[in-house]
Amino acid sequence: MRRRVFLGMAGAAALVPVRVLADGVTLDAAARAYRVSAGGSIQAALEAAAKDPVNKIVYVHAGTYRPAAHGQALIWFNRRHDGITLEAVGEVVLTAANPAIADKRAPSFPAVVNHVVYFGDGVSTKTMLRGFRVTGANNYTTGTGERSPIESDNIRKTPFFYLDGGGIKIYADAYPTIERVEVVGNYTSPCGAGVSVEHLGKPLDAAVFRDCIFRDNRTQVTGAAFDLLHGSRAMLDNCLFVGNMANLGVDYVGLLTGGEYHPEHGSGAMTVFEGSRAEVSRCTFTGNWAGVDDNGTGCTYVKSIFWNNTLKGGISTGARYEIDITNGGGVRESFIHGETNDLRGTISRAVNTFDPPDPRFDAQFVPQAPEYGAVGYRPVAVGVRSRTTR
Repeated sequence: MRRRVFLGMAGAAALVPVRVLADGVTLDAAARAYRVSAGGSIQAALEAAAKDPVNKIVYVHAGTYRPAAHGQALIWFNRRHDGITLEAVGEVVLTAANPAIADKRAPSFPAVVNHVVYFGDGVSTKTMLRGFRVTGANNYTTGTGERSPIESDNIRKTPFFYLDGGGIKIYADAYPTIERVEVVGNYTSPCGAGVSVEHLGKPLDAAVFRDCIFRDNRTQVTGAAFDLLHGSRAMLDNCLFVGNMANLGVDYVGLLTGGEYHPEHGSGAMTVFEGSRAEVSRCTFTGNWAGVDDNGTGCTYVKSIFWNNTLKGGISTGARYEIDITNGGGVRESFIHGETNDLRGTISRAVNTFDPPDPRFDAQFVPQAPEYGAVGYRPVAVGVRSRTTR
């Protein structure tokens, strides 16, 4: 009798479609997902999903989500969060800023966290971030040394663990998949205001970015929108880079370690450091301080557009450029035009198109000129998969 009563109660519980938890989080049994509404805690939902062997999706509903306290990240993923999908439902803004608790006298005002989103050691490509706008980083930095509330004490921390990646920081063995995310209006010093990938020299896989927009990010030195620090790897498909500006100030890191990095011509919207690998396809770089600077190994730029990356504002006195790449053998089927197309003269003219006709970008930076039908970024509607899958 007792067993029948227990089974009956368990069955009734399973039929309850929505269960309200703490911190503004609900469990939607029908959708097999956790849900967060404006005012709720995304991190609390991630922790609930991490403990749940079945429900590994977190839906975040429309609104702006701010840090409730000063810290190192608004939200963070570690090994225990591997395999979770965090997805926006409607217009969702994740921001580093909270003017209600920020120090109005600080240069970092109104930011109160180092990174908006942090992906740490043990995160695989099964972990997904989809559909958000990531913004508000303003060179706020807290923490030093090897201990951190967002990463294991067993993982060594470089200075760039704290400093870089205002929008998104990817660190150690972390290889998330990021789709339809707009990274906009972030500032850091020295590097990687939008995204910083730091795999610490021995990447086992690549961080994946699909259908993303990087816009109006700024750095003191390198990689305004995106940087791959030494020994890191990333894949970018169908992404747009526009309005990003590096070299706003002196390269104090270079001055302290033996020499400024590319002092004459500066750095681009994307910087790839030595020992790193970028695989870029169907992306558009336009209207940035410079396009891409790449000292990596085995990097590829395929069916992409580099058009007039001549934005003014940085301190480097040399000509603006579209691509500054040590080994240009991986650049192919791309359209390139600007003040200086190929800074080092390493790119093949036989398999690329230099100084093509004006692409005639529309408001979403889709080229209207017929010559560009097979190259460059295209917006992807919500719910539609990108043109390529991994």
